[in-house]
Amino acid sequence: MLDFMTSAHQSFSSVKEGANASYIPFLASVPSDLFGIAIAFTDGEVLEVGDTKYEFAIESISKVFTLARVLEELGKEEFKAKIGSNATGEPFNSVIALELHKEHPYNPFDNAGAIATVSLLNAKSSDDRWNQIISTYNLFAGRELAVNNEVYQSESDTNAHNRGISWLLKNSGNMYTDPDQACDVYTRQCSVAITCRDLAIMGGTIANGGINPVTKKQVVNKENIQPILAEMMMNGLYENTGNWLYSTGLPGKSGVGGGILAVVPGKCALAVFAPPLDIHGNSVKGQKVGAFLSEKLGWSLFNK
Repeated sequence: MLDFMTSAHQSFSSVKEGANASYIPFLASVPSDLFGIAIAFTDGEVLEVGDTKYEFAIESISKVFTLARVLEELGKEEFKAKIGSNATGEPFNSVIALELHKEHPYNPFDNAGAIATVSLLNAKSSDDRWNQIISTYNLFAGRELAVNNEVYQSESDTNAHNRGISWLLKNSGNMYTDPDQACDVYTRQCSVAITCRDLAIMGGTIANGGINPVTKKQVVNKENIQPILAEMMMNGLYENTGNWLYSTGLPGKSGVGGGILAVVPGKCALAVFAPPLDIHGNSVKGQKVGAFLSEKLGWSLFNK
């Protein structure tokens, strides 16, 4: 396994395609040659190659773990009725998608659905809402995580678009708390700093039926794993999700911080960190590593 990981790292290190996210100033400043690969197995073993200790912004991969928390609270049927589970066919921050669907969010991984998902938590205050989210992330990672305040400030200064989306959701009755509070907490969750190793363990918890493979703690009920994986399968890499599935056959989730997560149910989770992104906001090297390892190791769920 480690040989394949090393081969992938060596093969794709020289790839020059893509560019760092530029609309968030801090992300644009992250060294573009950073590249890490980690795999967490359901027995607790973690293998690492490259820059797996560098802390990067979790960004949209956070949506997976907030979804897990809300599913625990609401159950999958009520959640699906309020948010939905279908692809919009539009970019992740699209306002057009909201307009086309009467300002109703269509899935929890587009920004509109993600902000609405944050608003669904039963919380007494902004701090309460945040504490519920970060405590969940900590359980998935098996350690205490923290917000990168530079990322949070950078995103807060540039999130007018998301604030607009929040108020459109309020206008249509699909926002379940103060829209500015929901948007701020969402911005904060995207700014959590993780390592490639952390991300692999977080994904490994999903692969392991909701049990953290390292700490052995039950983080999410097994019955909620299927809807999480379904959302990752349908919407994890935005408009490029179909191409990702074609090449990997795996549920995945990307973030504009340069991370990509792929889950092999019952076996392991793959995490890759490499900041340069394609036009859809997905790590270029991350996608190449996912396709390479899935083929070499027979991971595709469609070849069983």
